Amino acid sequence: MMALKPEPAFCLGALKVPISLHDTNRKRLYRRLKENAAVGAGAIVVLQGGEETNRYCTDTALVFRQESYFHWCFGVLEPGFYGAIDVDSGKTILFCPRLPEAYTVWMGTILPKSHFKEKYAVDEVCYVDEISDVLEAMKPAMLLTLRGVNTDSGSTCQEAVFEGVHKFKVNNTLLHPEIMECRVIKTPQELEVLRYTNQVSSEAHKEIMRKIRPGMKEYEMESLFQHYCYSKGGCRHTSYTCICGSGKNGAVLHYGHAGAPNDKVINDGDMCLFDLGGEYYCYASDITCSFPVNGKFTDDQKIIYQAVYDASRAVMKEVKPGVCWVDMHRLAEHTILEALKQHGLVQGDIDGMVEANIGALFMPHGLGHFMGLDVHDVGGYPEVR
Repeated sequence: MMALKPEPAFCLGALKVPISLHDTNRKRLYRRLKENAAVGAGAIVVLQGGEETNRYCTDTALVFRQESYFHWCFGVLEPGFYGAIDVDSGKTILFCPRLPEAYTVWMGTILPKSHFKEKYAVDEVCYVDEISDVLEAMKPAMLLTLRGVNTDSGSTCQEAVFEGVHKFKVNNTLLHPEIMECRVIKTPQELEVLRYTNQVSSEAHKEIMRKIRPGMKEYEMESLFQHYCYSKGGCRHTSYTCICGSGKNGAVLHYGHAGAPNDKVINDGDMCLFDLGGEYYCYASDITCSFPVNGKFTDDQKIIYQAVYDASRAVMKEVKPGVCWVDMHRLAEHTILEALKQHGLVQGDIDGMVEANIGALFMPHGLGHFMGLDVHDVGGYPEVR
């Protein structure tokens, strides 16, 4: 009896992610599109993957990370791909770039189409320069391309463009809201990857707490976090720029940028606020830990830490399916303001302060955000129509 071939999977760390995760995602998408009366029969989804980019005008290539919608659908790790999904049948076709012979010298073996067909478990693989002919032979009634605004950034996602697209009837409004809603709700397979990514990042935070000492630089903690996530967890990327604030830098929400590159000496008595998250297989984590570098809270530090901790526990006690997110945010604000009032830092009626948005002086961001293939994942804010 012949041994069964193992299911294709991604594995860089301890977690093996089956490529069937993306087959499940595609099925969710095309079944949802079938329920949309505006789509009709004969529609084909066409997505364009990310392109490799260089540092400004140089030939120094930046480490490629796949565009999130494309990864959600196909799991393709390489740049320059397109993908198509027949909404009626679910048939999936990938289009890989036709690489020049010189690629072998600089980048390694040019892999055949059969390699990508097996690696990504799709029905067919063609070259990008064949996309127009392949789609034309399928006689689609409509191509569904992805165009829509990311409501966190305000940027518009990349719509698929290829030579010959003008020959087809293209709709670029129907797909975005449907695929975005699919991404909001995670499958059990996706949740497993998110748990792994966050577990690795949690262990990396604990490693920092074990190794940190007064007199060290903030960037040493950034380096330690990145090293742990990659060496122990296979997380080549972080989900966002590492924020390693100590002392007053902890009050800067997105500290760690090029103008403030985690370069302060961590002094004895400083509170550290480290907001760090690794990324595995494009899935994000986002963990913030605050602690005194010397291991001992001052009385003032204890007041603020306890207020935030109590707010977190209050929300976790109440949150469940069906509750209003805004109500949870207000609960957190209310809890923090009560603690601040108790210690003489604010005065007045708590409900009045909440209504007057006084809490925003101390918590100018939201209670939280969606997380998935992006740290601020899609669907967190409704689109303005």
